[in-house]
Amino acid sequence: MRRYTILILTAVMIILAAVAGMAVPVDADKKTLGSPTQELTAYTTLPAETAAVLSEVYERENKVRVNFVPMSSQEILQEIKNDAVSDPTVVRTVDIVIADSKILREAADLNLLTPHTSEAGDAVKDIFKDEHDRWTGIWYDPIIFCANKDFLKTTVDLPDTWEKLSKAGKIRVGITDFLAAEASANLMFQMVSNFGEAKTYEILNGLHPKVVQYTKFLSNPVRQAGMGEVDISVAVESETLRYLQNGYPLKIIYPADGTSYLLTGFALTTTDAVKNPVAAKFADWLLSDEAQLYLQTNGFYFIPTNPQTLAYKSFAGKNLLLLDNRQNFSAEQKHAYLDYWVKNVRLK
Repeated sequence: MRRYTILILTAVMIILAAVAGMAVPVDADKKTLGSPTQELTAYTTLPAETAAVLSEVYERENKVRVNFVPMSSQEILQEIKNDAVSDPTVVRTVDIVIADSKILREAADLNLLTPHTSEAGDAVKDIFKDEHDRWTGIWYDPIIFCANKDFLKTTVDLPDTWEKLSKAGKIRVGITDFLAAEASANLMFQMVSNFGEAKTYEILNGLHPKVVQYTKFLSNPVRQAGMGEVDISVAVESETLRYLQNGYPLKIIYPADGTSYLLTGFALTTTDAVKNPVAAKFADWLLSDEAQLYLQTNGFYFIPTNPQTLAYKSFAGKNLLLLDNRQNFSAEQKHAYLDYWVKNVRLK
């Protein structure tokens, strides 16, 4: 019996030694495979958490490190202005910009971007991209009505337009302060562009007595509706979908008379012939189902602009009416609209 025990122990030791011997080169191979072979510099207005997800996944899957540099929209515009040179042989320091479409439009008008065409980009609707392919939208985040399901059981007259919501009876409304978040301020500016000043302020005046609180963050109106603190919130869809995934009793209502949205897109800026195809491949990846899968896995829910993706087809409101009559309001005009709202609506 002792002899068999010794034989068994010997065999186990041989197996363990073999496994240990193989572990060294395997780990070494993983380290080699995991190291990036190329790098890109990306200026972005994305939140750090979103940029980190995209960077980590893309480096792991494609061995290309994307170094995101967070900036404000105006900082990005100024930096790529500074980076742009008349000598085409000089390589720019930034390879790609991922930001709000507003700043991409301005950069395109100043001829600071490198046109890029691809099969994925070609599928994107015209309203989500530049007509000369200098930038392309990746995803958008619309403003919607986020209703508490218990409230919906008590009403037969569903407020599915801005006018109906403003004229609804005794309901409690949640909304983010127009002075506190870009998405909220953009709603006002888009309403003015599409409905006119008089109609916009009529709607906002009707909403004001119903507002429980003008919150500072985009997530709070959704939380209020989910907890039953308000009946309906004016909210961004991405936050609403995140709360829905966490089991909150909410229902999304898409305004039938149209709504505003924030569009995030990419634009190539590199003049390096070697880096251009690397940046282009990353840009096209952003339009893929793979990118959306990783974003959604990490709690980021946006509507993709690429209609060929499964992620796009899964969104119930992908055909919602968007307010797309864009007027280029100056900073002074925007300040005047917000100031008028504060003095004649909120503090009235």
